[in-house]
Parts: sequence; structure tokens; C-alpha cells
Amino acid sequence: SPFDFVENGISVEEITEATLSGVRKAEYQFGIRCGLIVDLVRDYGGETAIDRLDQVSDYQNEGIIGVGLGGSEREYPPELFEDVFLAAKERGFHLVAHAGEVCGPESIWTAVNVLGAERIGHGVRAIEDSELVRFLMLRKIPLEVCITSNIRTGIFPVFQDHPIATLIENGLFVTINSDDPSMFATTITDEFLLLNDRFSFGLPSIKKLTENAVEASFLDEMEKETLQRRVDQFWQESYSDSLT
Repeated sequence: SPFDFVENGISVEEITEATLSGVRKAEYQFGIRCGLIVDLVRDYGGETAIDRLDQVSDYQNEGIIGVGLGGSEREYPPELFEDVFLAAKERGFHLVAHAGEVCGPESIWTAVNVLGAERIGHGVRAIEDSELVRFLMLRKIPLEVCITSNIRTGIFPVFQDHPIATLIENGLFVTINSDDPSMFATTITDEFLLLNDRFSFGLPSIKKLTENAVEASFLDEMEKETLQRRVDQFWQESYSDSLT
């Protein structure tokens, strides 16, 4: 998300190159690979989003793989960004949008049908619309659920009110995410522990959520198969007795 950096005098090019340098360093030192999704923050408007898309498009072959849409769902609905998402799609970027967090199911419908979002950031309020639940299930559109974030931003007042279990029981394609670790003081590991402690998820359920993450990624099919084999090997070596 380069917007705040730009306001503080750092160019889009500088922040992009610095971030990509960190990505390359992580792969070299730790074997961790990732692709970057640029957040076209709603609050800056559609014209600025187009400008940012133009600025990061030169880095598409260097590790930027997609664009996302964060920011205020209520004040800046998805349809305002139809043109920029169409342009991003035409350039070969993957498309992700926050929806169904602050606003209700309609924001998810619009994110999918107007923006063409391949994954939905949050999406937890899909549970309020049975038709949408069925649609998301049949289309197998991933929901990037962030439990701790949802509690700390007041989407749900307490953990017991969070619909994570209901989303999964209804067959939705759920992944577990940290949102912004520096803002919410959590990690994906913490979120898995939370599932066990607060929602009584056992290891088989957590393993399935890990598999969902592999499938929902924007890796190509061969890379997904390779990663899934590594995940399977880890689970078998570490928790085989608990999975039977």
C-alpha cells in the first residue's frame, strides 16, 4: 500500500523497489517466496488508483502479481473502481477486493460481479445472505477471513459472535489470515491457535484450512502441487498421530 509513503515524500518507485528487494532477500535467506498485491486504497479515489496502477505495472514481471482494494467500504463502494480493475485485468494482474467487512452482502456481490474479484478480503458478512452463500460456495471464491482483525475493528463485539465456524459449515472456501500484523498484533500462527482455543477447531480442520490457502494462492498449478506436497509432508511428519 504505497499511498501513505507517497504522502510522506517517498515515491511509488522507491517503496516498490524497496519492498521487492525485501522479497528477494527473504527468498535467498529463508526460501520464502511471495508475490505482492498492491492495495489501491479506496479513500484516494479512482483517478489516483489508475495512476498507482500505471506506476506499478512496470514491476509486473518482478514480483507484483495483483491489485487489491482496501479502505472505507461504506464511503467508496466497489463500483467506483470498475475501470481501474478492468484495466488491471487487461494487464494480467490478479484481482482482490475487501468486501463484506463493514458493509453487508451487497458489497460482496458488487466486488465479484462488477470488479471481477477472484478473492474477497474478509467477506464474513456473506453469512447474512443465503443466496450469496450458495453463490460463493458454487463458485468456490476464497474468503480471506481475519478473526482478530474483525474483533478489534468492532465488526463483531466478541469472539463468540464471529461466524467463522458457520461459514465453514456452509461450505464456503475459507482461508485464515492475519490482516496487518503490525496493526492487530497477530500472526497466522496466532490465528490458528485462536481457532483451537476459542472455536475448538482440531488439527484436521486446521490442516484443511492450510490446504485451502495453497489452493487459493495465485501460484500456477505445478507450483501449487509442489507446495501442497511440502505441506502434506510437514503434517505427516509432525502430527500424523493426531490426524487419524
